[in-house]
Amino acid sequence: MPVTAPLRFVELLAARLCHDLVSPVAAIANGAELLGEDDPDFVREAVALVGNSAREANARLQFFRFAYGFGGGGLAGPAPHLLAAEYFSGSVTRCDYGDAARALPLMEQKLACAMLLVAGQALPRGGRLVVGAGSGGPVIDAIGDATSLPAETRAALARETDPSELTTRTVPAYFAGLLAAAQGRILVMAGRPGGFRLATTRS
Repeated sequence: MPVTAPLRFVELLAARLCHDLVSPVAAIANGAELLGEDDPDFVREAVALVGNSAREANARLQFFRFAYGFGGGGLAGPAPHLLAAEYFSGSVTRCDYGDAARALPLMEQKLACAMLLVAGQALPRGGRLVVGAGSGGPVIDAIGDATSLPAETRAALARETDPSELTTRTVPAYFAGLLAAAQGRILVMAGRPGGFRLATTRS
């Protein structure tokens, strides 16, 4: 039976989340194996590996739960700015989540976190992500080597990509575009020296 486009979207999003979680979970498994060694140095290294990897996996899970799973109501965990700080703490990208963004309604902060995942993907060598708020909602300033998002990512943000043509790299952008549309907004990107801006505007 042919795979329908909506099902394809869900499959790709699940694949992307699993991809981002496999590394820390595998490291936990490797560290657990080393705990059986007789060498005390190996055991200390294993304990450190398990601890660091568990924190990384937990940070990613909590961030993904909010960015992709939060449906309104009360928070089930830390505030969004804390989730974002933990998510990026082990990476080469720094995240500054400003006071104006923290004051946004939670559903708009969910959109901001989805936008962070898109903007962060465009800074593979690291940089800085500044989360703010404009008249249309959340704003992300990405500072680093990239001065633009790839064309396929921009198309996915604008929901110009057919769901059957999405990939694991573009599906987060498509999700962010869907989330923005559900809030009566569209996502726009503007290049600037030393980076780019990803912003929301009323549709």
